[in-house]
Amino acid sequence: MVANVEYLAFNNSLEAGIRLLTLLVEGYPLGFDIQRLLYFDYLLVHSGDIPQAPPSLHPAVPERFGELLIRRGIIEKGLLALLNRGLIQKEFLKTGITYKANDEAGSFLDAIAANYLQGLRNRAVWILSNFSNFTDRELEDYFKMNLDQAASEFEQDIDLNEAYQL
Repeated sequence: MVANVEYLAFNNSLEAGIRLLTLLVEGYPLGFDIQRLLYFDYLLVHSGDIPQAPPSLHPAVPERFGELLIRRGIIEKGLLALLNRGLIQKEFLKTGITYKANDEAGSFLDAIAANYLQGLRNRAVWILSNFSNFTDRELEDYFKMNLDQAASEFEQDIDLNEAYQL
């Protein structure tokens, strides 16, 4: 039940839009496609799943490893909200569609005074400095390798906890 509350509280299109805007502002003037934003968004909230990364902003619930599969629709709605408010722009390139912050987006984020947003910004800088030069294939491979390992470690921890309760 807690996982469902976490999902509803932290994974709606409004909150995803703020996370995406944070990534795009910190990455400005770079633009990112939806798949890269999906990976980066996961890292923003679950950075602790990656070795030598900042601690996660969101709780480490078992369902988080499946978020990459279901998060795309929420990301698309968040991007649409940002586009409709003129905070980002969509660019059509030969390689596909990318999203990029507008000049006003940074001022919008600066107007929000919240510790959570500062945590997002710090992690966005970390993500961009560590992953923005990865090719799409390298990023996908990195996620497969590291998230599979984190998921299996998490499952082992759960098994140990259940064993101790017997």
